[in-house]
Amino acid sequence: MTKEDDFTNNIRNFSIIAHIDHGKSTIADRLLEYTGTISERDKREQVLDDMELEREKGITIKSKAVRMQYRAKNKQNYILNLIDTPGHVDFSYEVSRSLSACEGALLVVDATQGVQAQTIANVSLAFKNELKIVPIINKIDLKTSDPEKVIKELFAISELKLKTEEVILASAKENIGTCEILEAIVERIPPPEGSPDNPLKALIFDSVYNPYKGTIVYVRIVDGSVKPDTSIITMSNQKKYEVNEVGIFHPQMKSTKKLSAGEVGYIIAGFKDIKDVRVGDTITNMSNPAQNSLPGYKKVTPLVFCSIYPIDNKEYGNLKMALEKLKLNDSSLFTEPESSQALGFGFRCGFLGLLHLEIIQERLEREYDINLIATTPSVMYRITTKNNEILNVSNPSSYPSKMEIEKVEEPYVKLIIISPSKYIGGIMELLQNRRGQFKNMEYLDEKRAKLDYQIPLSEIILDFYDKLKSKSSGYASLDYEICGYMASDLQKVEIMVNHNIVDALSFIIHSDKAYSRGRKIVEKLKEIIPRQMYEVPIQATIESRIIARETIKALKKDVIAKCYGGDITRKRKLLEKQKAGKKRMKKLGKVEIPQEAFLGILKIE
Repeated sequence: MTKEDDFTNNIRNFSIIAHIDHGKSTIADRLLEYTGTISERDKREQVLDDMELEREKGITIKSKAVRMQYRAKNKQNYILNLIDTPGHVDFSYEVSRSLSACEGALLVVDATQGVQAQTIANVSLAFKNELKIVPIINKIDLKTSDPEKVIKELFAISELKLKTEEVILASAKENIGTCEILEAIVERIPPPEGSPDNPLKALIFDSVYNPYKGTIVYVRIVDGSVKPDTSIITMSNQKKYEVNEVGIFHPQMKSTKKLSAGEVGYIIAGFKDIKDVRVGDTITNMSNPAQNSLPGYKKVTPLVFCSIYPIDNKEYGNLKMALEKLKLNDSSLFTEPESSQALGFGFRCGFLGLLHLEIIQERLEREYDINLIATTPSVMYRITTKNNEILNVSNPSSYPSKMEIEKVEEPYVKLIIISPSKYIGGIMELLQNRRGQFKNMEYLDEKRAKLDYQIPLSEIILDFYDKLKSKSSGYASLDYEICGYMASDLQKVEIMVNHNIVDALSFIIHSDKAYSRGRKIVEKLKEIIPRQMYEVPIQATIESRIIARETIKALKKDVIAKCYGGDITRKRKLLEKQKAGKKRMKKLGKVEIPQEAFLGILKIE
């Protein structure tokens, strides 16, 4: 065995997977402290969550990589590469990308909350990637913890095939079980399989943009090695580059002489165009290229769509550049330019879920200082026309007229909800109101149940999560995945202000709910839109048929205030003149719709 092979055998690449708020980031902190990766001076909570939004919301949004040195009980030195992953359902694609760069995963479960919906989803994801799973029950220091009950729940996950002695009891807060976790990583997770003698194959699992160094790609070296001054090529588009710098994450970037098979690190090679470096692509050596590229990642499909416009149209160029930079390390973000009569130029964007939408919007506003208006979120509908043409429509403005449509289908999701059994009645009522179709219910123990439903995606993208938490006093957890398209009776409702269609306020909805939602929107707009010098009608229409109307009364100037007594014809003349002026103004007048109108519609139940 060569020295290089021996080096590869002492590498362990692993992720930490968990339901949101089960202590994943805190366990990562303890591992970094125990291995001396971070100094006493750099100690803080959520070390790897360096984005301001992550620290503020207490969640991990982007995957992070960090390298640790650990001397095990067998007196050997190991390199441990941790790829930290998000826990929220909207970022499951980010998790799947990270897992494909690993050989093992720490499965963290809260000792008080037990197995949650996202725990089951993450276990399935880990098994698809053929990872070795190390189960950890965290927060055992809390008075309400019940590790025995959680172990039984873990045994109930059929894919796991656990032995009781494999479960590690830990408390990241009290630093209990940290040494046992590190030993389990070394003993149970296999080393990487690649060889440093083979041609270079490096999988790009993430990338970031640096204004001074250009695009920096995060790679897992599967085979071969790479060092500065090497000529490399990206296998998807055959673009050639010269490597300037390679390095590792410690947790900050630290340059090294080379990266070999099994290692996780970064490459800087003057990647000028953001679009040329795709996540999931393979980098190889130009002089000795690999024959086949690595499998990469399946193309991700956005689930939720909305239009984003700058409040000031002069900011359009900045918004375009900001979205390009965000797309660099978030390949699940979809964008295409569009224009609106009411809002000017903007982008139609696709997201993995509502939290993803919210995070992107906040990052655009904070990191790039752009004030935005976002329209009501919608999903991708599949429309079969009478000419047998299939259209994919996410924007109400592209929705064809009823005369042209043969069939409309909308995406459905398979929804898993885990909740204390006493809240099941209220949750089932909520699902019924949202057109959910009951599939199965099973009890995990005497106090908790798992519900399986099929439900239209459009019914859960707005306020479903908040309603679910409200119905279950915060105890229910959910996970979902797309299960296909099903035919539905859908309508496009257009909103007209002063007889002009405001396409940014129009929406697609099920026929049963069209009237009630149209009525609520016109009532809300009546409250929000300021009064003009003339009367402004607000209407909701389906195929030119008005289904709801409200009228904003005109501001009235008292033109006869100075007429003290005297002839009535003088007063009548002044009122007629005012009326004619208002009629003329109405023809020319453009009603400004404030930003609150778009935000207010999102809050309508």
